[in-house]
Amino acid sequence: MQSRDSDAFRSHARDDRAVVLDGVSRSFAGRTVLRDVSLSVRRGEFVSLLGASGAGKTTLLRILADLNRADTGRVLVPKARSVVFQEPRLVPAKRVWQNVVIGHDSIANSKQAAYSALEEVGLGSHAEAWPKTLSGGEAQRVALARALVLEPKLLLLDEPFAALDALTRIRMYELVERLWRVHNPAVVLVTHDIDEAILLSDRVVILTNGEISLDVRIDAQHPRSRTDAASVALRTRLLEELGVANGLAVGRNAANEVSTA
Repeated sequence: MQSRDSDAFRSHARDDRAVVLDGVSRSFAGRTVLRDVSLSVRRGEFVSLLGASGAGKTTLLRILADLNRADTGRVLVPKARSVVFQEPRLVPAKRVWQNVVIGHDSIANSKQAAYSALEEVGLGSHAEAWPKTLSGGEAQRVALARALVLEPKLLLLDEPFAALDALTRIRMYELVERLWRVHNPAVVLVTHDIDEAILLSDRVVILTNGEISLDVRIDAQHPRSRTDAASVALRTRLLEELGVANGLAVGRNAANEVSTA
């Protein structure tokens, strides 16, 4: 049975971990999706999860979000956590600012908090608009504002850029990096895009058949380039771990998508 204690590990002043997974396993209908996974994420650290479809990435993220339960193991996460999904999930009948604070009844002066969050993501002028008037990138920025309005200690991102065009993705990378540095949450990003992981992360973790097969730290400073020697070498290493042939993969946009779906 899973043991979950939102803040127990914070009692130790020198413990800088925001997330602790210890021996976490999860099965569905007799199929093991996660197998004895142990992972820690420091406060303010940005970790990307890579792996083929079915490797257990989203299941792991949903356990961190308390949207799913582990069968075994220990899960330690902060109480203040937010999730941004692939779809913005905005309520059409509520204005943009109302979507930012929806479900956040504890926020005093919620309209003021919503306006402030929207200014941070560059949508202050859209606060009174209806969701149907927004572009895909704008809608996802609203979802990001909603996630950050409560100042989470843990921000969980489940392929939030997958449905966006290439140019909008780049702009979202820049926005997420800036907001991460301002708010300093621990971030766990699920992605199929290798370049995305390299450009944004402090660490890249690869899940293979429900187990961590690689955990690599990236020391390069931000902003990063896709084409410098360190990024190319890391991309090659990640592709090899994912079982993608270098000759077919390196240098092609399609190769950065490792999903088998």
